[in-house]
Amino acid sequence: MTLSDPTRKPTVTPPRGGLLHALDATRYSLAGFRRLLQETAARLELLAAVVVAVAYLWAGAAVWHWLVTGFLLALVLAVEALNTAIEVLCDRISPEWSQMAKDAKDLGSLAVGLLLLVTGGFVAAVLTGLI
Repeated sequence: MTLSDPTRKPTVTPPRGGLLHALDATRYSLAGFRRLLQETAARLELLAAVVVAVAYLWAGAAVWHWLVTGFLLALVLAVEALNTAIEVLCDRISPEWSQMAKDAKDLGSLAVGLLLLVTGGFVAAVLTGLI
């Protein structure tokens, strides 16, 4: 199949087993990360992670602060990826405006927002010396 042939549809390749399956899954995850980087919110979250790292270096944060923050930031990106997936599916299933699609998108946004509040609260507590 060539990309210039619009009449041919891509075929579904059956999953491979063993180590090849792990290799394929890694490739899919990297493709998902590249797609996530197209989202402004994800790029801003990564920028915030760099700012937090610099602040932690300056403040002399403990190792456990770094570990918890790394976990929270990874969780933020994971939820951001799920939110993006919800938005993409809503746009595909319901290209016209619908209340259900709006609700789904708003709920995904809420999930990201709540996690950002928790992460920001933890970072603030570390930087102010509360923990």
